[in-house]
Order: sequence, then C-alpha cells, then structure tokens
Amino acid sequence: MRNSSITVLLAGLSVVHASPVFSSPTRLPGIVPVQAAAEHPLITPFPSLNDPTRTVKLRRGIVSDVKGAFSVAESKVEGVIGSELSGLPTYVASGVPNFFQDFPTGDKVQSSLGLDDKQVATLPTQVLNVPSYGNWTDQGWNLRFHGNVYKQPNISRSKLDDLANVFLIDTSVASLPPDQAAQARNLTAEIFVLQQSGQNVTFNLAPAPTAGASGEQGGGGAVTPKGGAQQVKFPTETTAEGDFDGFVPINGSGLDDGNTTSQIQRLNVYTEGDINGNATAYLVPSEGITVISDIDDILRITKIYQPKEGLLNSFARAFTPWMNMPEIYANWSRSIPNFHFHYLTTTPEQVTRNYMDFIYKTYPGGSFDTRPLNFSDVSATLSIRLFLLQKIFMTFPKRQFVLVADTSNSDVMKDYPKMAKDFPGQVKCILLRNTSATDSGDHFPYDTSGFENLDTKTYMFFNVPDDLRNLDIVNANCLNSTVQQHVTFGWQGLPFGIGDSAGSRLPSPGLLTVSMAAFALVFGGAQMILF
Repeated sequence: MRNSSITVLLAGLSVVHASPVFSSPTRLPGIVPVQAAAEHPLITPFPSLNDPTRTVKLRRGIVSDVKGAFSVAESKVEGVIGSELSGLPTYVASGVPNFFQDFPTGDKVQSSLGLDDKQVATLPTQVLNVPSYGNWTDQGWNLRFHGNVYKQPNISRSKLDDLANVFLIDTSVASLPPDQAAQARNLTAEIFVLQQSGQNVTFNLAPAPTAGASGEQGGGGAVTPKGGAQQVKFPTETTAEGDFDGFVPINGSGLDDGNTTSQIQRLNVYTEGDINGNATAYLVPSEGITVISDIDDILRITKIYQPKEGLLNSFARAFTPWMNMPEIYANWSRSIPNFHFHYLTTTPEQVTRNYMDFIYKTYPGGSFDTRPLNFSDVSATLSIRLFLLQKIFMTFPKRQFVLVADTSNSDVMKDYPKMAKDFPGQVKCILLRNTSATDSGDHFPYDTSGFENLDTKTYMFFNVPDDLRNLDIVNANCLNSTVQQHVTFGWQGLPFGIGDSAGSRLPSPGLLTVSMAAFALVFGGAQMILF
C-alpha cells in the first residue's frame, strides 16, 4: 500500500469530535405507562464522560514511525516501575486496531465526494437501528432505542475501490476474490456515509417470533410476548453525529411485568420509513443472569494483533466463528434458564451491521452495544467500554453478569476486574481467552494485576472453547480445574517469557528495556504501516 495514495484520498478528512453525549432516560408524551403493584428500582442515572480526548492523527511517515515506536517503548520502559508499561503506543496495548479509528463523518465525507447540498437532499434517509434492551421500573417497561440516522451517497465502483484500498495492506480490491472484493466495497460504503442531525425517528413495535441461532426454537434467550404492539416516537432529535440513544417508557399491554416474570421478552423494532432499519429488542427482568460478550477474537476470528490479517478479516473476508464457540453459547442458552445475551463491541457503529448479521446467524439472539460516533480516537475508545459496562450494570442493579472477552484488549483487562470490585456481588464470572497462549501471532503483553484479591473461582483464563464446558456459572464456580492458570498479577506475555512464571513480577528496568525495545522494533513497525 502506498502512503501517497492515502494522502490524496483522505486529504481534508480530519474529524472534529464533540464531547460524548448520551441521552438521559426520557418519557414519551401520550403513552400511559403500566403501573406496578409495588415499588421497584428506577433506572439509575448513567455516568458521564466529561473530558473529550484529542484526535489521533493519521500516521504517514513509515520510517519515522517505526523509529518512534522504538523510542517510545525504550524511553517509557526505562521508567517501568512507575509507569508499568503505560508508555507503550496505545494501539499496541489496547487491542484496538488503528483501522478502527478516525473514520470521516458528515460534511467531511460530503466534501471529499464532491457532493452539493441539492444532491444530498435527494438521497433517501436511512437508519441504523441497534438491537437494544429494556428494563422494568416502577413506571413499567422502559425500552432503550439507539442507533444512527444517515444518508448513503452514490459512490462509483472505482472510487469505492480507491477508498477501500486504504484499509488493505500489501493487496488491493482488484486482487481480492470476487466475494471479498464485494465485502470490502460494501463495508467501505458503510464508512463513507452522511450522518443526519436534527432528525426525528419513529418506531413500530411488535412481538418477535425468532431472533438468533442457538439451536433452540425461536433462537434462544427469550420468549415471544402475547402483546406489545405499538408505535413510539423517539422524543429527541438526533445529535450532530446523527446518533440517538435513550430510554423511553412503552405501553405494557400484553407484556409480562418485569418484577413478576423471569423470562426475557423480545420485540421487533421497525423503523418507520426505512425497511432496513429493523432490529430486535429484549425486555430484561430485574433479576437473572446476563452474559456480556466481546466479539473480536472471542466469538469470531479477527487477529487484531496481526494488522494485515486483521484488516482482511474485518474488511474483506466473511466473518468466521472462533473454533466451536457457537456450540458453547448455544449450550449456555439451553442449559441456563432465561440467560440474557448482550454483545458489546468497541467497533464504531458505522461498520457493525456485519457484526450484528454474523451474531444473529451464529449465536443466540441478544442486545448490542457499539461505539457511538462521538467516541472516535483510541483514548475515547478505551473509555467507552467501561462507560457501557457501567450503564448496563446500573440499569440492572439486581442482575448478575458473566463477562467474556480475550487478553488482547487492555481495556478489558482493566475494566472487567474493576467491575467485579466496583459492583460487588454482580459479577458471577470473568472468562478470558488467553490469545497469546493460543495464537502464535499475538505478541502483545497483558496485565493481570487487576485480578489480585478476586475470588479465584470467579475468573478463568482459558485456551479453547471446550475449556468452558461444565462450568457451574449459576453458582459462580467458573474455574475449570484442568486448565492451568499461571496468573502472576502483573504483566504477562512479554517477550522471552518475562513475567510469565507464577509469583513473578516485572524484571529490572534494564532487562525489560532491551526486551520491549526488541518487541517494538519487530512488531511495532508492522502496526505503524497501517496509516
């Protein structure tokens, strides 16, 4: 891939980021909520992120960037006792690939494509409707609606190919097999859309007969209610980025009360005026168990830690399940009563249609959280996972949670044990695939210090999906005794096996500097080539 082509294509596409804004729970005028027989928990106010972070600029000097990776690692590791490797480039430590950052939005896309306002006005308005969850309050059911309103510009095939080539390493759309080339074009078209601010959105709800692919009748994880059909107008206009996100009280006629049923009820949510803006919503009772699952490198093969493969697996190749993980989730759906599946990815919402389609064809149906457009750079991405975790925990203070992901995400390694400590009694299990132990291509270190002082039966680092068989999740016995753990409560997965022995801590700064400098030189340069 030639850097000069990137400069031409993306000139002027820097993104201006607003402070993150999430709508507070709101009530819809004209809907009379169902009154409960007794008091029940209200929605807890969500935390807010008040400090917007600076945009990570696109990197175009390959040689200087490789040198920069070396110098950053070397200089920061010298102070490792105080910083604990925090000076590593954020994308190395985070498991968040650079190709998921700094997507152009709105006016920048319009300008880059040479479209005037009259041309944009003739385009149909479309809606990305993300599968959501609802909770029970003393006012009845509150349903969360979230997604994005946008217009899809007409982009020529040759222009799409040029834009798609930016996201590929050592290849081009023309060199891909036809099915992969088509996927690359489709995904690129999803990125270069025109978000629509100030829009009103209306939804029609109806009982959902099926959702997901767990092997169970109806797709598992929920039941079809007897009623619930109604129309709901979202009470606020879309944000500057075209986003909408908020809870709205809905009419409970024909729906079981959330304080008297243990069953999850599913509703189809149709966006008025857009046949593609449909999703499934899940009314989740106050008590029960929810699994919050990451997707990349745990439910599907992504290889974020190998840039070339990560790009192909994300932009061109069909999504492929990781080993027999669908069988594990299907078994959980069948064997754990009223198990709510919630899929949380920090992938930006523009490119999550493929994720949702893959999940619903491969795993039990469930609700989704993605990264909104106003969380765009790496630092904000690392904040959004914790923000969304806190949101669902605080929305369901009586539910318990199973957290599933992999060790290549530094935010997961911090946030999952933090949730167990900040919300005592709500985290039943933390289950993490040890990617560095199971994939020779993963050379990123991971920090297990957050797990110190947690009950060792409540978390497990596993190697293959079969390690998750026969766990007693309901009773919070989440450790397979046949799977060796080797948790050192420090940095692990470092070059040359440093820090991997039980009870070991970080080595002397001098030795670690040499090791991490070699790591940055060999692997950091490959990452830098992305932009």
